[in-house]
Amino acid sequence: MVRAVVFDVGETLVDETRIFSRWADRLGVPRGTLLGLVGACAAADRPLADAFHLVRPGIDLDAEIARWADDDPTGLRENFDADDLYPDVRPALTALRAAGLAVVVAGNQPPQARAAIEAMGLPVDAIRTSDEWGVQKPHPAFFARVAELAGVAPSDVAYVGDRLDNDVLPAADAGMRPVLVRRGPWGYLHAERPEAARATVVDSLLELPGLLAPEARDHAAAR
Repeated sequence: MVRAVVFDVGETLVDETRIFSRWADRLGVPRGTLLGLVGACAAADRPLADAFHLVRPGIDLDAEIARWADDDPTGLRENFDADDLYPDVRPALTALRAAGLAVVVAGNQPPQARAAIEAMGLPVDAIRTSDEWGVQKPHPAFFARVAELAGVAPSDVAYVGDRLDNDVLPAADAGMRPVLVRRGPWGYLHAERPEAARATVVDSLLELPGLLAPEARDHAAAR
């Protein structure tokens, strides 16, 4: 039974539209062009970095991020803040915690992402990033760390994300209950693939309390 719900970050909690729009402005291409290429990479199972290399062949993303920080030290640049949260995030997390479920955030993110999420004051029990752990999804070690952080067995974890390759399939292989949220380019595309049958597919995080909280209550009543 589910006792902890763990969330991915990008396109699960955070709408990345503004991030990619700022990147387009930085690289001097129309916003629709870069956003379209991000979607194309998702559809073709190509790395996200390919979208940047298509508009700026040979780009060194780390070096460009460093230059951007020098040029705009107080701006958001490639980062996010509370204005980027999807509107269902805060009420959904609040309802899950009210139902007695642990709520955790753990995704493939750079080190500054943890501070950004902490600044939002979300109702969560813990926040970690792949950079802190030194391992990224979809590596099994990442999901072992997720269960350890949640403090429960993998079978008691629901992992919520927007991708089959990084979220649903490795979470299922780890013995967790995967949930695929249909939003962002990967979410809409991956929900149509046969492998999505391994997950519970939702259109909003507000569906989660109704799906997962009854399981927690039934489990507690049976003990």
